[in-house]
Amino acid sequence: MTISYPLTFPAVKGPRSISIRLTDVVGLQASPLSMEQTLYDWGGDMLAADVDLPPMKRANAEEFVGFLWALRGVLGTFLMGDPAGATPRGTWAGAPLLAGAHAAGVRTLSVDGFSAAATGKRGDWLQFGSGASTRLHKVLEDFTADGAGLATVEIAPRLRAALADNAPLASSSCLGRWRLASNVREYTIELAQMYGLRFSCVEALDG
Repeated sequence: MTISYPLTFPAVKGPRSISIRLTDVVGLQASPLSMEQTLYDWGGDMLAADVDLPPMKRANAEEFVGFLWALRGVLGTFLMGDPAGATPRGTWAGAPLLAGAHAAGVRTLSVDGFSAAATGKRGDWLQFGSGASTRLHKVLEDFTADGAGLATVEIAPRLRAALADNAPLASSSCLGRWRLASNVREYTIELAQMYGLRFSCVEALDG
């Protein structure tokens, strides 16, 4: 069977730890005399993660080895989420949809379709799209929908693509599309025949 991207993250074992980070492209220039600072916000931002898998016997480890090698270094992509953040802290009651068309690059969303007084909490994840269009975002501020079911949602990173009115969104078991940070993949085998695997990845921002 032909390998098709994005790949699904193997379900045989969960990560032992994940370090997730967001980098913004903001420049700072300080005057050498007054030390006054000038900021340059270039608008770029990107998610990245370091994934450390638990020690595994060969049966489970080979599932991950095959998965990582099938990515062909930085060429392929895969879907992965935050296992500790699969359930939102807010209620997200109703059937929320994007309210109006939104341009790529925006950081503030208008969302309708909530039940009145539905809530979202800082740190909840959002997912737009599926497959190759999958995008992952985090809610930056608590919000409560008004009586008409409308709420303003601040997110990071910025919206990756223009989205139409009524675009659907997910708030549970959210995934992002990632690619490896390096073309090199490696694993270790200890004396007890336990395998060790870890890898770094970045948000896939092509297309």
